[in-house]
Amino acid sequence: MAASTTAPSDEERGEEILAVLDTAFHQLLAADPAAFRVKFRKMAASAFAFYRGTACLFYKDVEADRDGGPFLDDRTGRVWIHGDLHAENFGTYMDSNGRLVFNVNDFDEAYVGPFLWDLKRFAASVALLGYTKALSDGMIGDLVRTYARAYRERVRVLAGGGDGGGEDAAVAPFTLETATGPLLGALRDARARTRFGLLDSMTEIRDHERRFAPGGGAVALDEETRAAVLDAFETYLRTLPEAWRTRPDSFRVKDVVGRRGIGIGSAGLPSYNLLLEGNSDALENDVVIYLKQAQVPAVSRHITDERIRSYFRHEGHRTVISQRALQAHADRWLGWTELGGAGQLVAEVSPYAVDLDWSDLDEPAAIAELVADLGRATATMHAAADDSSGQSLVPFSTEHAIDEAIGDDADGFAELLVDFAHAYGARARADHQIFLDLFRNGRIPGL
Repeated sequence: MAASTTAPSDEERGEEILAVLDTAFHQLLAADPAAFRVKFRKMAASAFAFYRGTACLFYKDVEADRDGGPFLDDRTGRVWIHGDLHAENFGTYMDSNGRLVFNVNDFDEAYVGPFLWDLKRFAASVALLGYTKALSDGMIGDLVRTYARAYRERVRVLAGGGDGGGEDAAVAPFTLETATGPLLGALRDARARTRFGLLDSMTEIRDHERRFAPGGGAVALDEETRAAVLDAFETYLRTLPEAWRTRPDSFRVKDVVGRRGIGIGSAGLPSYNLLLEGNSDALENDVVIYLKQAQVPAVSRHITDERIRSYFRHEGHRTVISQRALQAHADRWLGWTELGGAGQLVAEVSPYAVDLDWSDLDEPAAIAELVADLGRATATMHAAADDSSGQSLVPFSTEHAIDEAIGDDADGFAELLVDFAHAYGARARADHQIFLDLFRNGRIPGL
């Protein structure tokens, strides 16, 4: 956090929280206050849920880092970052090569900024989760050190140093062949799922053709809205790699619906589902994709570099370009478009997406094994997004820049994250109580 000689009173912090929430959500809240009542009630449930929903507040608190500090320089201060790297933003996906992979997910907040912002956000989330599992401060500190050391070791290997049994072995992605523990469990869960199971939960057969089933959050569209969504879909197709458009019938649209009930981070954002033919005429091979208005990433309000801002056409373009940079072999359906003047993210509603489940993880040793793997996954993500990613915004090797910045001070690097995790974990727990009182007493404007 930014240095402060005097901690704010609860009333002062409350006013600051209200101001940050207003800046981040004012327009969306005004358009759909009901969605934000749901979002804020979810955030009220726990300090961790509040933390997940307030990346905007986190970046307001750490924005002093953009001007430099330990381990940050002209290169490590402007790399591709995930933007919302907390402990639950990891899971499985089917990559464009048909391989199940466990890695970081949910790139809605991705941008370019200091690499430490990702690590600090994750470290504070570990502190919050550890607190809910009644782990001592010492145990929480050890978990953050484990994460930091695994991250640092993986960066060193990726940069060509260290001895991990051969670089290829040391940096292999987490797959069914290489993962262990909870990561392997998530991958096996994903493998047991089927496209037919997903289709059965969302669609039905009517007049010998598959259509979206009513209910379950599906909203019928009027003809004008449907036509606009289909026009946006045609524009989206031009953003897909040519090699993936070998069978035009795959993109035939069978049905379109609006959606309600999307996640905690997407309250108030319009969303649509489209049902496509898929890779054959067989009904079980149909594909569901979503088209969702992309949000302004919280981190972008604290990065003033015009070279970064001007790189993106709109927020949908930013989200897709960032994900393609950070995630090797991303979803083949990933693309962007515009609808109603707003940038849209388009991707598959995948049956193979399984989020990391922390509910049965209580023993410090098991958690330590997991956070070490997540540290390696974070390092691999950062290393993917550089001069070799096909994007020109970060024109240098990220892993070499981070490796050089940390240098021989691995212990100092780890302790920086430990200190931050304890301090910001306590701040977030206090902020959650302040937010809860503001919300239940009707002090959030617009609700």
